[in-house]
Amino acid sequence: MEPLAIKLRPNSIDEVIGQKHLLGENKIIRNLVKNKKLFSMILYGKPGIGKTSLAHAIVSELNLKHRMLNAVINNKKDFDIVIEEAKMYNGLVVIMDEIHRLNKDKQDLLLPYLENGLITLIGLTSSNPYHKINPAIRSRCQIFELHELDEEDVTEGLNKAIKSNILKDIKIDEEAINYIAHLSSGDLRSAFNLLEVSYYSTSDYYITIDIIKNINSKPVFFHDKNEDGHYDVLSAFQKSIRGSDVNAALHYLARLIEAEDLDSIYRRMSVIAYEDIGLANPSMGPKVDAAINACERLGLPEARIPLSVVVTELALSPKSNSAHIALDIALNDIRSGNTGNVPNHIKTSSTTYKYPHDYPNGYIKQQYLPDNIKNRKYYRPKTTSKYETSLKNIYDKLNN
Repeated sequence: MEPLAIKLRPNSIDEVIGQKHLLGENKIIRNLVKNKKLFSMILYGKPGIGKTSLAHAIVSELNLKHRMLNAVINNKKDFDIVIEEAKMYNGLVVIMDEIHRLNKDKQDLLLPYLENGLITLIGLTSSNPYHKINPAIRSRCQIFELHELDEEDVTEGLNKAIKSNILKDIKIDEEAINYIAHLSSGDLRSAFNLLEVSYYSTSDYYITIDIIKNINSKPVFFHDKNEDGHYDVLSAFQKSIRGSDVNAALHYLARLIEAEDLDSIYRRMSVIAYEDIGLANPSMGPKVDAAINACERLGLPEARIPLSVVVTELALSPKSNSAHIALDIALNDIRSGNTGNVPNHIKTSSTTYKYPHDYPNGYIKQQYLPDNIKNRKYYRPKTTSKYETSLKNIYDKLNN
């Protein structure tokens, strides 16, 4: 009952698909295996690109005793058993999935044996280890990032599966193989799963594109709400709008819509309207609110329509961050103690305050900042739009 991806797990690094930057001629992991020397390491990268396969290939080729653990599923007792095995064999490789979820009790149990070399750890994670893995574990491991697989890599893996004779009497043409590779979006495990389901979904083991489409017509992409991939897409969404690339903005919006993550879209659009567009086009704040209200009433799939309009306008709108930068400078002054007393004439009890509405044009020049920072300038106008240019003209006139 093992899935195809496990049956095809490589037994040597030559059988691993992709990762030439680590496994190519004279590259680091190839040389470690060649020199029969293994250090504790963390392999990180997106799901389905071969972290477990690479770990398995390394220990198999070096013929090392090893155990598989999962930081979430396996309990403290399981860890105790592995440590006793390590003592019995005078050394053991532990391949640990989801290592970023390792709790403190299990870390404390492992650390001394990592330190003295009794256990060699190969940690696997789809999260950025520099952010998510405890520094005590991280400092004892070398960190290697696995690169995404391209369609050519996935096609190579599929052809390997077809030729393996695991799926007996399979019949599939090149067009169908390429279609599976395209749908997988670099996730080899997903490609293997789709191939296997397609195989068993036929009466004669002949896989066509129509059969594949009946099973899955949506491309796979890495988008996990609780992991880095989700935040990478949100980051790319905001940066594309900030960079005025409307096509990229719509692409990442489509990914977020496909994940049905409307809340994150709403929050990110709201901050973009004020952080990145700001005074260059202040009407965008209310427009974003109106679009969000429309989306809430409509729901998906119709919500995509107001979203497409407002994101297009956000991307093509002039940009200015002058207002929030000005406030950040003011906040930095407060936090660093660069402040002072409120001037007497604008205190609550003042009798010398000049009421601006009593003067021509509703303005009279008087000091508002504390004495020691009375000449401080926070706001630095930008002229990326007619609106803020008009504000700049007023600002310059008032400060002359």
